[in-house]
Amino acid sequence: MPSPARYFATTAKGMELILADELEQIGAKQIKPAAGGVYFEGEIDMALRACLWSRLANRILMPLARFTAQTSDQLYAGSLKINWSEHFDVSKTFAIDASIRQSKINHSRYAEQVIKDAIVDQFKEISGDRPNVQREQPDIRINAYINENKVTLSLDLSGDSLHRRHYRTESVEAPLKENLAAAILIRAGWPKIAAEGGALYDPMCGSGTLLTEAAMIAGDIAPGLLRDYYGFFAWKPFNPAIWQRLIKEAEYRREKGLRKIPPIMGSDISIKHAGIAKANIKAAHLSEHVKAVSLPLSKIEADESWKAGLFIVNPPYGERLGEMKQLEPLYQEIGSILKARFNGWQASVFTGNTDLAFHVSLKSHKSYQLFNGAIPCKIFNFSVTPERYFEGQHAREQQHIGDHLKKALLPTPGEWTEGATMLANRLRKNIKKLTSWVKKNNIHCYRIYDADLPEYALAIDIYNGEKKWVHVQEYEAPKTVDDAKSIQRLRDALAVMPDVFGVPSNQLSLKIRRRQKGSTQYEKQGTDGGFHDVQEGKARLLVNFKDYLDTGLFLDHRPIRQWIGENAGGKQFLNLFAYTGSATVHAALGGATTSTTVDMSKTYLDWAKNNFELNNLNLEKHQLVRANCMEWLDKAIEEQKKYELIFIDPPTFSNSKRMDNVFDIQRDHVELINKSAQLLTKKGTLIFSTNFRKFQLNEASLTGLAVQNISRETLPKDFERHPKIHYCWKLTIKH
Repeated sequence: MPSPARYFATTAKGMELILADELEQIGAKQIKPAAGGVYFEGEIDMALRACLWSRLANRILMPLARFTAQTSDQLYAGSLKINWSEHFDVSKTFAIDASIRQSKINHSRYAEQVIKDAIVDQFKEISGDRPNVQREQPDIRINAYINENKVTLSLDLSGDSLHRRHYRTESVEAPLKENLAAAILIRAGWPKIAAEGGALYDPMCGSGTLLTEAAMIAGDIAPGLLRDYYGFFAWKPFNPAIWQRLIKEAEYRREKGLRKIPPIMGSDISIKHAGIAKANIKAAHLSEHVKAVSLPLSKIEADESWKAGLFIVNPPYGERLGEMKQLEPLYQEIGSILKARFNGWQASVFTGNTDLAFHVSLKSHKSYQLFNGAIPCKIFNFSVTPERYFEGQHAREQQHIGDHLKKALLPTPGEWTEGATMLANRLRKNIKKLTSWVKKNNIHCYRIYDADLPEYALAIDIYNGEKKWVHVQEYEAPKTVDDAKSIQRLRDALAVMPDVFGVPSNQLSLKIRRRQKGSTQYEKQGTDGGFHDVQEGKARLLVNFKDYLDTGLFLDHRPIRQWIGENAGGKQFLNLFAYTGSATVHAALGGATTSTTVDMSKTYLDWAKNNFELNNLNLEKHQLVRANCMEWLDKAIEEQKKYELIFIDPPTFSNSKRMDNVFDIQRDHVELINKSAQLLTKKGTLIFSTNFRKFQLNEASLTGLAVQNISRETLPKDFERHPKIHYCWKLTIKH
């Protein structure tokens, strides 16, 4: 049969345009970017070349048929019209991948089954035999895309996603996909920098993906050269001679390109990660050209022999206010090191948190949006030259608004806008909804509003102590909303809250995330909040509205703390990443015989001590330990400590001067839980919680543990509008 002329290269969201440029460089014609990929034309050798050379595509699809199907019968009939025996024979295995959008047929597995039946029935009719289905690495992979009842059936020439280069022998948790790493490097301008002989340095190299992809780009190395499996190998019209010619050409280009690779080096504070990076670099046959070592960020520097090139980094980022605050010094350190040791270089920071990127304190001359899975991220490009430095005038900061700023924002009494009235009505509605629940459950601190109205992006919490305090956090408005509107909405909120909640304005604590301008950026921010004593169940706890980003009490964990108090009687209790020790206070008041409270922060442990003293708890029975939790666990395991109840609520990320490494909850949770489980008694219980909304528990790696998801049971009524505010699991030893 004649070679089809039109193909579709799939890719991740945000990479379509650079994929189109890449396909043009490879030699494709009639290129047309679309959502999720790029259409292009060429002879079959062009499609095979794209499989071998594309650094950005996921798959190369060759459409075989297009038809409309609203029913399974129509899908079956349309699939049957293709002469499948022209594409593969009965001895080959096959698999079908279906994706569906806005169609009458709405279940992908069902669609795959219908198409499979059509193929099998056709083979049975012709030869009396049938090919077998094999999900993993089939000889032939067929792609079905159903959009608004229009079906496209394609042969997947790649067979497996092209991002899998086959050099990754080991991996860290949540590594960058290889084609995303290539996209980051391209957006950072690496191809041009490499061609000019500039070096590359990655100070948080992880498994070495950016390093390896950088070397492959600089060395003109085909990303598919190490793969031994493609979907077209078993395709009947496939001509091995064409493929061998492409391979020989790629090998020749690699041999020449290796001589041109400039210095490429990476480091990681983790010895384990640096070792993984070395293994992957070796598997890519690039050990002579790429180096990876274990070094803390503070020790890195450019070699004097290198030509100024590209400093590229993918640092962690946090979601909660406190986690962001913990990571700000890390980003600031990156900026300081760039200015001190990489002057004249280009720098690129890839992050999922644009607020943190401003703490690099360099002026970004270009930024691009890319997606790391479902997470929207940006790559910020900087020129490290003195004229590009700034010392904070663009830094986004979490700050309290002092009385002088609040007075400037407060409107004349009684002067409410239409929007203010709308917000007031919603607040009153929420109060009415929660009042009986609050009274029935004797709740003193709770969330009353959380961005219920998109125009008023606020989180509002009520704290009832000697006085009623209203604690407000303003989420920064999108860039599409101008400052005047944003300030007016803040005026609206400040105008209605004293009246709605019955508090004076000096009992409003307001935190904002706003780019400060003019003289206000240098003025000291403050409020007269200080420490306040509030009640939660049996416990009295200190909260602070003035000095810290978080108040000292995470309200969404109220049911977890209550459960701990009810179940700690007669038990030895361990609280890791303990923050201000509120969970330990509940455990102690619930009758825990002893407790150990571990945190790295002296500030939080002092706060915890004050909480214990406020509740007249015996500090001889309730131990406070300042330590890196991971290191403390190693020592506790060695000492064979045992606990009947363990609570772990780690931050998403943690970085401090007392840590030798950055803690990453997605990457490190398996090690954390498995180590903690070694301290459990046989009938003990471990409660693990996280507020990382993109978190995925690796249950398969939690050896010997029975796992129960209790997220729904631990979601309080005042947070039910945001069911993903936290995830929580109960773990016990399997018997």
